[in-house]
Amino acid sequence: MDTGARNYQLFLSGDDEAMVDIIRDYQDGLILFLNRYTGNISEAEELAEDTFFRLVTKKPRFSPRYSFKTWLYTIARNLAVSHLRRRARQGTLNEQVQDPQAEEALEQKVYLEERSQILYKALGHLRPDYCEVLSLKYLEELDNKQVAKIMGKSCRQVENLAYQAKRALRAVLEQEGIHAGLS
Repeated sequence: MDTGARNYQLFLSGDDEAMVDIIRDYQDGLILFLNRYTGNISEAEELAEDTFFRLVTKKPRFSPRYSFKTWLYTIARNLAVSHLRRRARQGTLNEQVQDPQAEEALEQKVYLEERSQILYKALGHLRPDYCEVLSLKYLEELDNKQVAKIMGKSCRQVENLAYQAKRALRAVLEQEGIHAGLS
């Protein structure tokens, strides 16, 4: 049982401090993951809060079949998709309010090295599913099985998508004059 799963079990048993540990351990990565969906750091932060709020109020059942992180990111992804559908129905899809200072501060915290910043920027030029698979596999360090669960795809589809995404990322980086050794 991983630390997140153990902390969630402690929380369900009445240890509120365990939820604080979960939020501390997963909040930053979850916000970055959700930012890939929304393109808006403020909305990503709100969706991360909603994800943790759902854990506290609804106390969904965790299955140890997957890692806690995979389970948590699946909940967050589902909330993000619902949010985007609502936003599209309301006709505000193109009216995003950006908070550049908050976004820059979070990016600086996670992507301290210059190469990481270039890579992050290049990911923004990719199709959303390419960006998602690369983010989950290489930034969040999830395996293909975990990525498949989060994205609702088979492991083989994730492998193919990752291959195509790396080729697309290589092309974007080469257009920027950076020759990357992606394998």
